[in-house]
Amino acid sequence: MMKITHIITLIFVFFQFSIIAQDIDSTDSKKLVLITKNNGGEFIGEIISDDGREILLMTTTIGKIYINKSDISGITLVDEKSNYIIGGEFRAEGPFTTRYFFTNNSLPIKKKEHYAMIQLYGPEFHFSVSENLSLGVMASWIASPIALASKLYLGSFGNSTHFSAGTIIANSGYIEQGKIFGGLHWLTMTKGDRMKNISFSAGYGYIVDNAGLFFGNRQNKTQDAMVISFAGITPLGKKASLIFDSMIISNKKDNPNHGRTNTSGWWIFNGTNYNTTDREITNTTLIMMPSLRVNQSYEKAFQISLAGVIRIDNSKTEGYNSSSFPVPTISWLRKF
Repeated sequence: MMKITHIITLIFVFFQFSIIAQDIDSTDSKKLVLITKNNGGEFIGEIISDDGREILLMTTTIGKIYINKSDISGITLVDEKSNYIIGGEFRAEGPFTTRYFFTNNSLPIKKKEHYAMIQLYGPEFHFSVSENLSLGVMASWIASPIALASKLYLGSFGNSTHFSAGTIIANSGYIEQGKIFGGLHWLTMTKGDRMKNISFSAGYGYIVDNAGLFFGNRQNKTQDAMVISFAGITPLGKKASLIFDSMIISNKKDNPNHGRTNTSGWWIFNGTNYNTTDREITNTTLIMMPSLRVNQSYEKAFQISLAGVIRIDNSKTEGYNSSSFPVPTISWLRKF
């Protein structure tokens, strides 16, 4: 009888150690998970317990925290080799990952991650209307001109190539009684994810000047242009991102010197030989916007751009007439 009791005791102890060993193994094999809250907050760590009402998470940054399951919008496994891990530390995507300095990529704004962007010249507000559609308002500090923007996510090819269509419709507002308006319509292809990506955009823009403000006294004058853009973003450490943004605008306009005779007299051409044979001349404007964005927290960031503008036209017969100037600026982003 004693032997049987000893055997049962040994078996019980053996199973106890087996269970403990399994618990240790399961703990060691736990995967990092990304928990996204309804308000957009993100936490990464290992789930220690789940009682059905709340989750106890061992985060990689602030230790153990309890999160109510009703506050959680999603739980996903995180590959430690993914872009979420920067220098051995987790970095949240943040709500501003659809935006470069001025242009945007194809990725849609997440639900409940509406954001505002405060520029020196005025504010912008962008809203997630649905899973694939966002709308925005852009204006100066005097609310004129003012523009409406939209972006529609068209889908993806594979897991890392995304496509979208965008539109901006603008009006001069109470400046010139709203007689000046224009638009920009484009398609964008983005390669990468929210943390690191590059984008190429191509579109068509136009301005209709019924007031003669831009095109003299000629009424109902329309100026249009082809626009392309190259942009990209890559993380720098846990909080900063390096952004490259650019726009190339090419448009044709009537040549005011067509049919005239070149002369060295300053009263006509100021001693310069101008293009007098082409009815139209082409202007090309290159806007370069290298920028640095710093995420102060999940819900706010600021960015600095050392932007510059280079303008080239073929109004002269020898070489190109070019000019350039810098446009350094700063802006602030806020989630709401």
